Amino acid sequence: MLKFRGYKPVNVPVASVALTDADFKPDFEQKGVDMRIGLDIALFSQTLAVQRIVLITNDTDTIPAMKYGRRAGLQVVLIELDGTKLTRELLPHADFVRPVLWP
Repeated sequence: MLKFRGYKPVNVPVASVALTDADFKPDFEQKGVDMRIGLDIALFSQTLAVQRIVLITNDTDTIPAMKYGRRAGLQVVLIELDGTKLTRELLPHADFVRPVLWP
């Protein structure tokens, strides 16, 4: 779900005294994704629908879902995209970290 958070200046610092609509862009924030991922992991864990989940994330909000999945017997794999570094806090909650080259 996207939430509208207002407008942001296109250029910072603002260079002009006389601002127009073209000097601003809408600011949206994605909400609820962590909760939905956690619910999916919980459902997969309870129904044993899968044996392994693969996450492309660097968000520590997914840790409780990762823990739940592992306790239920799922294998949790984190993907580390080329040029990024995973947050240290995520690593103990994954069974494997797989580096992936991304163009």
